[in-house]
Amino acid sequence: MYNPIFMKEAIKAAENARGKCSPNPFVGVVIVRDGLVIATGWTQAYGFDHAEVNALNKVTDTAVDAEMYVTLEPCSHYGKTPPCTQAIIRAGIRTVYIGLIDPNPMVAGSGIKQLQDAGITVQSGFMQDEIELQLEYYLVYIQKCRPFVLWKTALSLDGKFRAEDGSSRWISNTYSRRYVHCLRNECDVVMTGVNTVINDDPLLNVRYCAKALRRDPVRAILDPYLQIPITSRIVQTLSKQRTYIFHADDCPMEKRETLRNFGAELIAVKSQGTALDLNCVMNELYDRKHYLILLECGGLLSDAFWSERLIDKCIFIYGNKIVGGKQALFSGLDLPSISDAITIERIKVHNLHDNILVSGYPKYNHEAHNSS
Repeated sequence: MYNPIFMKEAIKAAENARGKCSPNPFVGVVIVRDGLVIATGWTQAYGFDHAEVNALNKVTDTAVDAEMYVTLEPCSHYGKTPPCTQAIIRAGIRTVYIGLIDPNPMVAGSGIKQLQDAGITVQSGFMQDEIELQLEYYLVYIQKCRPFVLWKTALSLDGKFRAEDGSSRWISNTYSRRYVHCLRNECDVVMTGVNTVINDDPLLNVRYCAKALRRDPVRAILDPYLQIPITSRIVQTLSKQRTYIFHADDCPMEKRETLRNFGAELIAVKSQGTALDLNCVMNELYDRKHYLILLECGGLLSDAFWSERLIDKCIFIYGNKIVGGKQALFSGLDLPSISDAITIERIKVHNLHDNILVSGYPKYNHEAHNSS
């Protein structure tokens, strides 16, 4: 009989794989016999064991007639690894409780059918809201065929992203910066525009997490005409951290060769005037199997992503400073009336030692119109 305690344990187990197995979803598994947990597993790095196999390998005796709780439908196809359904069948599992049916067209119910055809009892649809939230990056990747875009900004209490003289270090405090580095540690790609590179000279790596857990994301720089300075810290560390530089087709050939020699991966995409086509950028990242982008950028690129309705989740970090002046974010975003405003839903607020973190999910106007 289904016991929600064990599905909660499976959800908890999945968190061990967060940020470590992209583009696979991070899944959790609990194997139970006679009301006792005999093994717990989670998805390993891409190309290695999925959660079901990871858990089955930890069973010290036998899994015959045991129950399995799994947050996402077991895969039924050959990819980097064999189908998990076959491992479950061979192990002699009697009952499988599934949280969420996998929307991936290569699975999408076929995992359940394979298990049932083998005589295994299968029930699904448990704790779906929690699991959908946990797997939000993967679900966007599968359903929208593009990476999930997590946008982050740091602002003063009066909504400025820098002072009038251009300085911005530090609007936020150390605790906020540690939080951002943990986000970088989780994401596949951290993205910014060339203006941010020129103005702030960031590294876009992970420094504030425990050293044993650090995993630098891929850096993605949107630079239509390759204006990135050779002396920038990003160019000078190309050999240490994988970096994509997106550019227009007609950018200077000589600069392309120079950056390639330093170690950059140059990707040409369509441009619209002086700006790159963001949907083409998303397609390129999707084709490279990245499912989570952390967008850390200035006003121009922020405006462009918001205008294209490509932001899936937003994070505002407010430092405990009043800056004044005119350096407000979104000054170029065309929202002429309050009826055009973007609504942020499911807002959460956290205190970061005198800084305030506000997160939420945009509801764009076309969604509001469609639901009315």
